[in-house]
Amino acid sequence: MLRVLGVHGVGTYRYLRQAGSPGDAAVALATDWFRHLGTAMPPDSAVDLHVAYYGHHVYSGFEEDAAQLLPGEREMLASWVGQFGPGLDPPGAADWLGQSYGPGTRLFGLAFARELHTYLGAAERREASIAAVADAVAAHRPDVIVAHSLGSVVAYETLWAHEEHEVDLLVTLGSPLAMPSVLDRLRPGGDAGRPPGVKRWVNLADVADIVAVPAGGLGTRIAGVDRDIPITTGIWEFQTAGAYLRSPAVADVIFDQAKPLTADSSR
Repeated sequence: MLRVLGVHGVGTYRYLRQAGSPGDAAVALATDWFRHLGTAMPPDSAVDLHVAYYGHHVYSGFEEDAAQLLPGEREMLASWVGQFGPGLDPPGAADWLGQSYGPGTRLFGLAFARELHTYLGAAERREASIAAVADAVAAHRPDVIVAHSLGSVVAYETLWAHEEHEVDLLVTLGSPLAMPSVLDRLRPGGDAGRPPGVKRWVNLADVADIVAVPAGGLGTRIAGVDRDIPITTGIWEFQTAGAYLRSPAVADVIFDQAKPLTADSSR
């Protein structure tokens, strides 16, 4: 049975609110992840799926008004969205997201900017997030780690901080690791490349996922990424883990580790 550990992205505090404890939130997340992945996984496959929960460490409240974000959060939002619409101030960046992708993406963008800034800017919360993921890796000893969105940043730093943890395959989905405002603040830096305990690293990104920048893939900025695979989920909710987990391309990577790398996509 394939052991898989998920590392979630932003906007998961609702799981804790509903479940009551981080452990129960992790179980609820794993249930949702399995429901999505189960639609694409091969019929003869078996998976032991868990999710590492750290959402309570990066949550600092819900905010619908970009003008009310903290200065660092506003800078994160403007820096990120500025790659698509240069010169936008934070309220303008939030409005651009809504006009370009709809109100759901606008709210997602505010949550993304807040939680990413909290993780990178608050040392205690960062360390607590890394510890939560490291504990889950130690407890479940996964063959595969699947890290989505902000979770790819947490997983990357966790695997570098705990080089004793070995994993056959790291799968990153919709990752912002190569985003300039993230890459420059990674520990260790992005030039450190693939964590030493990771045997293979495959990155997948929806072609419309504005979190996964630059469009060329992580391998254009970070050494050690074995494959960068662009995909199209075909639905509006490309920012969510569910959209990725329902993709046959993602399931193929998770469940077919023996598939040889192609010459033009390996690094």
